[in-house]
Amino acid sequence: MEPSDPRRFAPATQRNRDPILAVLRRVLPRSGTVLEIASGSGEHAVYFAEHLPALTWQPTDPGEAARASIAAWTGRSGLRNVVAPRALDAAAEEWPIDRADAVVCINMVHIAPWESCTGLMRGAARVLPPGAPLVLYGPFRVGGEHTAPSNAAFDEDLRGRDARWGVRDLEAVIEEARSRGLGHVETVAMPANNLTVVFRRDGGMGMA
Repeated sequence: MEPSDPRRFAPATQRNRDPILAVLRRVLPRSGTVLEIASGSGEHAVYFAEHLPALTWQPTDPGEAARASIAAWTGRSGLRNVVAPRALDAAAEEWPIDRADAVVCINMVHIAPWESCTGLMRGAARVLPPGAPLVLYGPFRVGGEHTAPSNAAFDEDLRGRDARWGVRDLEAVIEEARSRGLGHVETVAMPANNLTVVFRRDGGMGMA
């Protein structure tokens, strides 16, 4: 990487992108716009857009450096179905995007205040049409318990860095989604003790 290269590299992306992609192939619409919340480095956006060419990927992130990384990854990829990253804070009352055919959010809800999770549900419910999916990925507690000792240690580390952060209870996330009209469809076990959680906007079955 050149000294002036703004790209960021998230090692976990290499490990989790194919299992996540396998779920996305099943649950995302065949065409349309996918709004990614908290895109981070942009590596996922480019990888998924490359492998799902009929979809347009709209990456977002509240951080300027993250958006620069996303733009750099996109520019180097040459892909035409990844649009310029937008500044978006999931916790904000209003988002700069008013419609999407799917929303994807990877590894955010545990590295953010709970208000970001509630804002994500509020915003997704607003921008998604009936039947459209919201897909979350990350570590969760299930039944009030961590799914692995490594997740418990990770949770402790997160809370030590910021008391507002932490691995969330899956049931609390599902209930928050339900209160916003987003029904829980499935939970998929993933490598490294993570989960992919799929919701759909109430009011229609949607097309996978």
